Amino acid sequence: MIAIVVENLTKTFNGFTAVDRVSFTITRGEIFGLLGPNGAGKTTTISMLSTLLRPTSGSARVNGFEIVKHEDDVRKSIGIVFQDQSLDEELTAYENMDFHGRLYRIPRAVRQQKIVDLLQLVELNDKRDNLVKTFSGGMRRRLEIARGLLHEPKVLFLDEPTLGLDPQTRNHLWAYIEQLNKEKGVTIILTTHYMDEADRLCDRVAIIDKGKIIALDTPERLKDELGGDVITVKASEPDKLSAQLKALSWVNQAESHDGQVTVTVQNAERHVAELARLAATHGIEIESISIRNPTLEDVFLYYTGRTMREEEASSKDQMRMMHRLHRR
Repeated sequence: MIAIVVENLTKTFNGFTAVDRVSFTITRGEIFGLLGPNGAGKTTTISMLSTLLRPTSGSARVNGFEIVKHEDDVRKSIGIVFQDQSLDEELTAYENMDFHGRLYRIPRAVRQQKIVDLLQLVELNDKRDNLVKTFSGGMRRRLEIARGLLHEPKVLFLDEPTLGLDPQTRNHLWAYIEQLNKEKGVTIILTTHYMDEADRLCDRVAIIDKGKIIALDTPERLKDELGGDVITVKASEPDKLSAQLKALSWVNQAESHDGQVTVTVQNAERHVAELARLAATHGIEIESISIRNPTLEDVFLYYTGRTMREEEASSKDQMRMMHRLHRR
């Protein structure tokens, strides 16, 4: 069964294309990730799918409902946890949940039992009568997830669910997400720019950059596509070394970034000595060499020629430039 179908979905703002003809499908019970840097179009995509934004063109169906023609039906069948907090800090955890349930017209007796069950699920039932303003960041995110599940949505949207949380809290939140997916069968679509988050949680990942999906598959298959190991070389002249390596038959890919060179090869151990000799021949000083298995960061680098960090910096520069032009 298909939960979401997206066909050529596009969104433009004053001539700027934030989402560019995106297409994908999500099966029921799947955890699907939109992975990419800030400004890539992730939040805009789920804002359209959750009917918060109208697409410029293209179409999508969520739980069988067309997102433009059947907005109310879409909204009734989904839950959403926003990137920015939307809890009322002057209410208790229980009151926030109760208010949400009333909006969805859940009968009182049913609502009260569901609130207790969900607060227990996210280990907040002992804090049910505490004001939200006293909660930590992790507790607030857990409460928002519980609130998003109160009306039993078939699809749950999580926009950067662990943004700004410490590693321990992130791991706990990942466990809750996995648990509710398995126990309740909820289809989850999450946006993230954390590689480890997408790798651990997602059945499939769509890597999105500059509004376009550049790769889509399971995390393992995406990493396997690189075809080998990854050698990272910190060198005095990374651009020069990268150019020399690209000419070698045993190098699948070589990219210079952040003052170092990332090289994808088969059987990396066999080629480290040759790489060092090549650098010495061209007067390039090597500071360090490391070998590891491919990550989703390497996949992003493979398809874009840039790291996620570089892409985020570029996006911020572009946003600043657009802001300056707008002010003029």
